[in-house]
Amino acid sequence: MVRSPRPVGPRTLAERAAAARGMRAALARGDLSRVVLLVPDPHARFAAVELSGRFLAEEVLASGYGVCTYVFAWDPPREALPVAADSPLARYVDGYGDLRMRPDLATVTALPDGLTGIVCDVEWPGGEPARAAPRQALTEQLAALEATGFVPSAGLEHEVVFSDSGGPLTGHGVDYAVGGTERMRPLLRDLRAALDASGLGVESARAECHPGQYEIVLRHRDALAACDDALLQQLVVRSVAAEHGVRASYLAAPEAGQGNSCHVHLSLATTAGAPVSGEGTELSPVMASFLAGVLRDAAALTPVWAPTWNSYVRLRTAPFSPRELRWGVDDRTSSVRVAGRDGSLRLEFRFAGADAQPHLVLAALLAAGRAGIEEGLPLPPPGVVLGSLPGAPWEALAGLDRVAKLLGDEVAAQQEALLRAELDAGCETVTDWQRRRGALRA
Repeated sequence: MVRSPRPVGPRTLAERAAAARGMRAALARGDLSRVVLLVPDPHARFAAVELSGRFLAEEVLASGYGVCTYVFAWDPPREALPVAADSPLARYVDGYGDLRMRPDLATVTALPDGLTGIVCDVEWPGGEPARAAPRQALTEQLAALEATGFVPSAGLEHEVVFSDSGGPLTGHGVDYAVGGTERMRPLLRDLRAALDASGLGVESARAECHPGQYEIVLRHRDALAACDDALLQQLVVRSVAAEHGVRASYLAAPEAGQGNSCHVHLSLATTAGAPVSGEGTELSPVMASFLAGVLRDAAALTPVWAPTWNSYVRLRTAPFSPRELRWGVDDRTSSVRVAGRDGSLRLEFRFAGADAQPHLVLAALLAAGRAGIEEGLPLPPPGVVLGSLPGAPWEALAGLDRVAKLLGDEVAAQQEALLRAELDAGCETVTDWQRRRGALRA
């Protein structure tokens, strides 16, 4: 079985590149039967192309493979977004030509059905990076952070709800429970085996607080691997769930008052590998300024944390999906929790829903945090409320200038187009809530 190792902890971009070179010989033999090239799109899913392993070895490793430009400018149903001719995003829907996928061999993963998945970077035919690609946005922020002398380690926690035609697989919340999860057990047994075979490196798994909700956490690793592997895990989860006739939903708010989150645990080290997060539960000056930068820009970056109409339902499910911008030590009601101590000291960012694009979430955190480091921003005391995240998608549009400053014009244009399309779609839909509301006026 060919798969890339997933080392725990931080890893520089150069160290990742060396690991990829080490995988090239194994793949160049053409021993794999079927390979799936995977490109993370703006909706926290993959655009995929299946190839033969021999074709990959003989041509694709050297020359890349095509993928249509609009995968970075489409809506959830995979229709091209309406984009103005002068938008930085326009060239992604002008002619629908090909970008070139470049397999990142540090991501080789065993998938169900005998497939091997490889996550790809994407470039224009002339070699220019596709800057609307979420993975490219994260790579650029990692390079910029490394230039200041730091490299992150990240762990992502995604919650998922399992349901079938009868509803959620548990009839009530089963937070940390063993009993009450019996209907889940056949699914979890097969899911455990598939994740073990994938080599993704599961740290923990447990039932969660809402009906049918479960959480599977991978061990912390370099930021690119953390995001790639979170999406690969979702791919495995959905595949195994489907075999059981079960739907695995990463909707941010499965029901009113409920939330599926994407919590991000993040620590910093020097590029030489020395930890710099702090001692005990006290943040180092570098980490404190990083946190101050994120808190300053968190509201403006809401289109990244909350990309869908449903995201804003989740943001109203306090206290565990808090909109208030404040931090605290081991306080899950704060939007940023200082967790662990000494060697495990880290920041847990609780802004994003499970529907958020993880590469963009990490890119946004790193961009805002790096700005805080570079400016030496002071960190306000714990518990002080510094504002709040927007409570509605139209309010989030106000922060797009800052998104452009932190993540670039193409990402900002993409996020604006996506959010406006989400608003349009919502305003063009008659929901059960509207019908019930209308009945009250009779």
